Amino acid sequence: MPQSPESPESNESGGSGERRHTELPTPDRKLHTGSEGPVDPEDLVRLSGREPTPELLEEARQLLAEEGPSAIERYLP
Repeated sequence: MPQSPESPESNESGGSGERRHTELPTPDRKLHTGSEGPVDPEDLVRLSGREPTPELLEEARQLLAEEGPSAIERYLP
């Protein structure tokens, strides 16, 4: 027997990618910026959308030395 469009199973397997209207937003306690954990220069370069090179890694090292882990907040919300 075919599933009706309203059934939860059809929504999950349908792959529409849309958020179901019954889902709640993510609670604040689960949100974070990413600066809570260790950050290395490669993380910073990759978050900027670039491939690590010696020059970019050195720039990232300097930025982390100046700003600390909060430098990652330029790229993460």
